[in-house]
Amino acid sequence: MCLAIPGKLTNIYQKDNLRMAKIDFGGIVKEICLAYIPEAKIGDYALIHVGFAISLMDEEEAQETLKLLQEVSNFEAELNE
Repeated sequence: MCLAIPGKLTNIYQKDNLRMAKIDFGGIVKEICLAYIPEAKIGDYALIHVGFAISLMDEEEAQETLKLLQEVSNFEAELNE
């Protein structure tokens, strides 16, 4: 199973001839590649899979997805108690 996580683009720059970005996953910031969504801009939300932004999404959809992922994480933690 593959999982993609939404995050908010906070910085965009060039690195080794690639368009890159810093993306915030609710407090955790990672570097990702924007090769697949060159239209992305700072403040956009994107779906990230293995270090690549694969699509843009609106903020409401991103927040709902993050909320559902948190609920799954909380449920898993309860099961392991």
